Amino acid sequence: MVEFADTAPRLAALAIEVPSWAYGNSGTRFKVFGTPGTPRTVEEKIADAATVHRFTGLAPTVALHIPWDTVDDYGELRAYAEDLGIAIGTVNSNTFQDDAYKLGSLTHADPKVRRQAVDHHLACIDVMNVTGSRDLKIWLADGTNYPGQDDIRARQDRLAEGLAEIYAQLSGEQRLVLEYKFFEPAFYHTDVPDWGTSYAHCLALGERAKVCLDTGHHAPGTNIEFIVAQLLRLGKLGSFDFNSRFYADDDLIVGAADPYQLFRIMVEVIRGGGYGPDSDVALMLDQCHNIEQKIPGQIRSVLNVQEMTARALLLDTEALDAARTAGDVLLAHEIFNDAFYTDVRKDLAEWRESRGLPGDPVRAYLADGYQQQIESDRVGGHQAGWN
Repeated sequence: MVEFADTAPRLAALAIEVPSWAYGNSGTRFKVFGTPGTPRTVEEKIADAATVHRFTGLAPTVALHIPWDTVDDYGELRAYAEDLGIAIGTVNSNTFQDDAYKLGSLTHADPKVRRQAVDHHLACIDVMNVTGSRDLKIWLADGTNYPGQDDIRARQDRLAEGLAEIYAQLSGEQRLVLEYKFFEPAFYHTDVPDWGTSYAHCLALGERAKVCLDTGHHAPGTNIEFIVAQLLRLGKLGSFDFNSRFYADDDLIVGAADPYQLFRIMVEVIRGGGYGPDSDVALMLDQCHNIEQKIPGQIRSVLNVQEMTARALLLDTEALDAARTAGDVLLAHEIFNDAFYTDVRKDLAEWRESRGLPGDPVRAYLADGYQQQIESDRVGGHQAGWN
């Protein structure tokens, strides 16, 4: 039996990147609800992200989304984040909100539109060069709604060409991470619908092209932990976008819908070498808080990942291997579930306190006064939001 005390030192390696857009207003296609204290600038988003890290010790980086987080001086933005104790992380491109991209971006039939999309990504690399970001994350809304609308194979050729030009401009340790999504907003076919398509393009690009796995971007019933295991086996898992889904790409708090799934994923991450100081797999959140407060929602999210990571570290792999070797199906299943059903919340609270962090970060935040302060200060101006 593995004890929490035996695995606690490994918890220090956990770092979860938070997204700047999680602090802005979001919603559904029906309604976006504004909330008091919502950031009006990217600096205020970063301040909120730094607050999550201050209470949890789990979120040392914040991802940017361009053009949502465009500023005049990215050097100043980098210094601002560092002064608050965090760093700028992944730079996310956006080729889904400009009218020119209605029929696609990197896969568009018009070379002028493709040129615009490539140039946008090159501008994102310029941002990375100043902020010190390692990863350029690309998610494409590209696809078609009707059979015959466009040439499916030609779109793959255009995509490969555009990605190659973008990839060629990366320098040093910079990486391209290509996200996939099986549908929406395109409904007949999506140009990067699954991990296999992303993997194929990344393999053709080179060693510093990796797959980004968003846990909400799969069809119902998909075994996501199998995909995790396979990509780690192939050396092509670059990053996660953690969230929860009930029906489609719901972007809810990770672990809310199926904490057992999150546990299973973290078991494969740890088993496959995707966790720890020697891993280059980035654990990130990609969530929207439509009806709940943003900062407590992000705190709860990173704590959920921490809890399932702690449980996954408790898995008795030696006993599990022995049961598997003996062909004892039920014993292997029991050993696996024993780790999942272990309540580590009290142990984690004590572990946090031993590191100078609050045992209950959510309650500590609510009692801190930060929320009341930003609600008082952030009056006027235009609240940040994806709409």
